[in-house]
Amino acid sequence: MFDQYTRYLPLVICAALAVAGLAGVAFSPWFLLVALIFGALTVLGLYDLVQLRHAVLRNYPVLGHMRFLFEGIRPEIRQYLIESDQDEEPFSREERTIVYQRAKNVEDKRPFGTRQRVYDSGYQWITHSVRPKHIENTDFRVTVGGPDCTQPYDISLYNISAMSFGALSAQAIEALNRGAAAGGFAHDTGEGGISRYHRFGGDLIYELGSGYFGCRNHDGTFNPEKFAAIAADPQVKMIEIKLSQGAKPGHGGMLPAAKITPEIAEARDVPMGVDCISPASHSAFETPLELCAFIGQLRELSGGKPVGFKLCVGHRREFMCMVKAMLQTGIAPDFIVVDGKEGGTGAAPLEFSNHIGMPLVEGLTFVHNALRGADLRDRIRIGASGKLVTAFDIARILALGADWANSARGFMFAVGCIQAQACHTNRCPVGVATQDPLRSRALVVPDKSKRVANFHRNTMKALGEMAGAAGLDHPGKFLPHHLLVREKDRDMKVGSEVYPYQPIGFLLRGEDVGFGFLSRWERASAETFDPPDDGV
Repeated sequence: MFDQYTRYLPLVICAALAVAGLAGVAFSPWFLLVALIFGALTVLGLYDLVQLRHAVLRNYPVLGHMRFLFEGIRPEIRQYLIESDQDEEPFSREERTIVYQRAKNVEDKRPFGTRQRVYDSGYQWITHSVRPKHIENTDFRVTVGGPDCTQPYDISLYNISAMSFGALSAQAIEALNRGAAAGGFAHDTGEGGISRYHRFGGDLIYELGSGYFGCRNHDGTFNPEKFAAIAADPQVKMIEIKLSQGAKPGHGGMLPAAKITPEIAEARDVPMGVDCISPASHSAFETPLELCAFIGQLRELSGGKPVGFKLCVGHRREFMCMVKAMLQTGIAPDFIVVDGKEGGTGAAPLEFSNHIGMPLVEGLTFVHNALRGADLRDRIRIGASGKLVTAFDIARILALGADWANSARGFMFAVGCIQAQACHTNRCPVGVATQDPLRSRALVVPDKSKRVANFHRNTMKALGEMAGAAGLDHPGKFLPHHLLVREKDRDMKVGSEVYPYQPIGFLLRGEDVGFGFLSRWERASAETFDPPDDGV
């Protein structure tokens, strides 16, 4: 019976010490402080007994609050004291450290050899040459713009991926754009429109989501006149239609009216006091043919700037529908950005983050080979995004078929993110992912913008060194055979065996190369995304 009530002992002790403190005031006024502290804990414990929300507090008054305290600081405890350098949750300490070092322009070398488990399944490495090359100029670029594009853009091989103003603070957006301007690389606006904090000289990729922020009518539909005015800005270099994103593909969003500030309303062209809705799908098109027509319309309205789309691959047949529409209309995007499901966001439903969407490697190789099969790969560039923070990450996706890489969280680390994973709470401890002016003022723009440029420059230098070690004079020449993959203990495969480039035009010739390409191609239609039967 005594054991049954020991859980109330902390409350009894607090009450006893509160009474003792009051009694001791006669001897010293300091006892009043003791009385106040333990008196407050006694009141808290009594409230715990009668409150109806938390069973643990009803059974363990006062002491039960320790559970919530430890739960609240668990991510910090794990990150700083428990996790190893290789634990990816979601980025390892090793990955974060190399970003911080390159951003600060300090030594990024490591002594005593690799800490990777080089004989474990999944380990990957790049083959090197006995005749390495020295690459002096590491400002690597690729030209984006098909035959219908009159204002092609030479994009860097590494750029800032889509992050909206509103998701990030004003100071973070400004630091990123100033860094992009200093380093000569591109800054994707995210679907939240172009804010005043994007206007510091960095090249912009204007992302057009389903809410058409910045170029919308009052009912949320697309407004061509507003779009043309925005696209005419010389700072806008490319237009990107967002079909889906890796972190929550197929999911819309809502910015509550309470979180809409005058600056956000200005950037998004939305009214104050009204919930800001991002639908799950676009209203400007419904079919593959209409998507191609929309691409053509945006290219014309923008004066011939590169127009493309971003997607996380879902039903592969649906992408085949888009490819067939490109062939039928003769209108193709200038670029496609493949976003892997490992891509991040400020907040996403757990089931979507974990179980919806295709990872980057599979999505990229599929899109690359589908375009090769339709003989469209030469006119359409491919970007890739999804946890790409090191030079090896970039080299690997270039070998698998990408033309350039985008990174969101890599540049967030460069601007000061510590992976506190509080992006959705508005309580970011370093002022990156918050609209709290007191928190965001901690981010000093002149210093952080230099770190953004440093990170880009040093990563490109490391990429050049890796390409040179492989005997190449440009990273764009990486191919699957430069990559080796350990499948299981003591077994390794060449990348071209695991991720082969399929023959040019194989879909047009009706050749079955396996992997389900031909069957999906035959079931795809340019007229509709709907399946011909119950399959996908």
